[in-house]
Amino acid sequence: MPGYRKAVELPQVIPVFPLDGALLLPGGELPLQIFEPRYLNMVDDVMGGDRVVGMIQTRGGDRGRPILAKVGCLGRITSYAETSDGRYLVTLTGVCRFEPGEEIAISTPYRQVRARYDRFETDLARDEMTLAPTAIRERFGRALKRYLNRRELDIDWETATTAPLEPLVNSLAMGLPFEPAEKQALLEAADLTGRFEALTALLEIDCMEDGDDESHSVQ
Repeated sequence: MPGYRKAVELPQVIPVFPLDGALLLPGGELPLQIFEPRYLNMVDDVMGGDRVVGMIQTRGGDRGRPILAKVGCLGRITSYAETSDGRYLVTLTGVCRFEPGEEIAISTPYRQVRARYDRFETDLARDEMTLAPTAIRERFGRALKRYLNRRELDIDWETATTAPLEPLVNSLAMGLPFEPAEKQALLEAADLTGRFEALTALLEIDCMEDGDDESHSVQ
């Protein structure tokens, strides 16, 4: 994967894949199953170039051409396979968040925009926050435990208590069944610390009525 260091090195015009409920974060991995013809066409095109796609949610507008959310995340195809019935199975690895600027008037069946990365250039440097204060870890662990219990979900607690904070927060933010607006809030958090705090708050809000006080700390 190219070692982008500055925003100016990133592709300035990118194809976008509007998909509500799908969250890609810098450094995260998002598996996708592509079957709609225009997006099969998109994958064909990008595989011959930079292999990048802008994942983004929508915020209303015409169903056939919805208004794009204010922030998306550029991803690079790092895994690709084609099924016997013509679907593509790809994995996008998050590179950097972007703001969609001018939409390009072109003939491709998929949409393309001029991306603005300036606000998010720090995404290109790995966040060094691997630990959180003990009290915060314990609060997060309690909220996560209650959330998972309420929804009858399960994770590997040994991994959760030892994993570096960035991949843990990103995997939970991307994988847990939050509403699209909640996922957008996680995407737009200023940095990893802000995303960790927002994730903790979402977990606590979801389980405010639950009385399970079992504590687990997460580093």
